[in-house]
Amino acid sequence: MPRTQYTPETALMKICNPAIEWPSLPRARLLLQIVFSQVTRVYHLVLRKSTIDELEDAYRKDNFDDPVLKCKFFALFALGEVYSARSTPSLECNVPGVAYYVNAMTMIPILPERPSLAHIETLLLLSLYSFFLNRRHSAFLLVGSAMRLGLTVGLNHNIPESKCPDPVQREHRTRLWWAIYVFDRMYGSKVGWPIQISDADIYVDMPSNVPGDIHNDHTSDTEFLTASIGLAKITGQVIDRVYSRKRFPESFLQREQKLLISLKEWSCALPSQIRLNRDGPVPMNVISLHLQFNQCIMLASRPILLHALIQATSPESTTEDNAQTNIRQTLKTLSDACIHAARHTHSLIVEEWTNGSVPIFGYFYAHYLFSSALIMVISSLVYPENSNDFALFEAAFEILRAMSSHGNLAATEFYDNLECVKQCLDKIQTSEGGHFHSDLSRVAESSTDSLAVTAPNQLGVFGNTAGSGIPESTAPANDANDMAFLGESMEEFLAQPDVDFLLDPSLTDTVYSWPNLSLWTA
Repeated sequence: MPRTQYTPETALMKICNPAIEWPSLPRARLLLQIVFSQVTRVYHLVLRKSTIDELEDAYRKDNFDDPVLKCKFFALFALGEVYSARSTPSLECNVPGVAYYVNAMTMIPILPERPSLAHIETLLLLSLYSFFLNRRHSAFLLVGSAMRLGLTVGLNHNIPESKCPDPVQREHRTRLWWAIYVFDRMYGSKVGWPIQISDADIYVDMPSNVPGDIHNDHTSDTEFLTASIGLAKITGQVIDRVYSRKRFPESFLQREQKLLISLKEWSCALPSQIRLNRDGPVPMNVISLHLQFNQCIMLASRPILLHALIQATSPESTTEDNAQTNIRQTLKTLSDACIHAARHTHSLIVEEWTNGSVPIFGYFYAHYLFSSALIMVISSLVYPENSNDFALFEAAFEILRAMSSHGNLAATEFYDNLECVKQCLDKIQTSEGGHFHSDLSRVAESSTDSLAVTAPNQLGVFGNTAGSGIPESTAPANDANDMAFLGESMEEFLAQPDVDFLLDPSLTDTVYSWPNLSLWTA
């Protein structure tokens, strides 16, 4: 499935207009406020008050020719437009803000020998906007440049007060580095790229509050950023331990166990204001964080679900002993963890969609929905008792279709891929007059190697079914348990002192032998 739904370079060059004008000051202020509300609450990319002061100063002095300042603000304007506008029809690209993005990008190729923090800020802003154009390779290159420029100015080290007396600027350096770090792990997890810097090479402290009353004027919530960094670290470990071809002394399941223990500890350590089960509405940045958390669970466990699909469709049967029964139960437990995380993601996004809170051109919501949809359809195929998950797949399919019709390029690509999935299912359904659910049910029932052992509701609230038979993942997401993937069988798995039984080699090879790795690692 080739990736064709992105804005090519030829289209961007036609949009490029060196004479593009700055927006009016009132509009510029509004665009910045949108960025502060939608972006900088999730990622620390700029100092809010300083950025506003720079904007006001530029308009007051009519100083629009500074290339670094212009590049930074055009990147901000691009993000402000794409988060606020519904569409901007043009002959070349209908993604709002693209003209500002293109002109900012034309100032990037000559990288500075002695970079400023503003230059690094701009690279991060542009990398984030690149996803709206579904240009994730460009995003990867931009954040890579930001990381290397950050290393040249020592952002990965603490800077002494004597070198930088301003506490706001010192904290900005710290948070800017961690923004680079989070982007590196997050981008890598979307496509399967390796991490670009090891945790062992990072010596800077975690974010902290700036003394005095100026903290909230410049920076976002410290506890949220700390939690986001902690989750990014685990995501990097998942990339390294599950999706790399390295040789490890530990078994695959031992690595799985350690990753899930880390995720459990991360979730249990969350302060109350960052949890979903709280009084009142849940802020957008908290929902975004929990979507990333669910995605991390899915990343860690879905190779086992894919293995379950292969096993469930295999006609071979073998005599099973007690040891194989234990293995089968463990694999079912991990598969259920993946399924419940996917259901929770689906629930959160559907609620945001019905509330009108999903960014219509956003990449990440479309990506999370696509990722959960793949798991929903596999769940409905592998486990007959989960056949209602197919309804969730169809709902995700419809949301992606709607996002695609509004011009979301990533959603268009994901929608096309899911359409191919539906075509495959239709072929199974029509071949020999059978139905894919009944066919797979027969395979599962006839094979003693089937993984369908326990009901999915053994692992948490998201496996329960309402009277209609539809999983209760459609219930309000705010009532959700933060640790939906945990239950008695999962607790037993995490508590085992040594998960050392060997699996069929096909499990550890599954992630590498899939015909289109980029589809599965999305």
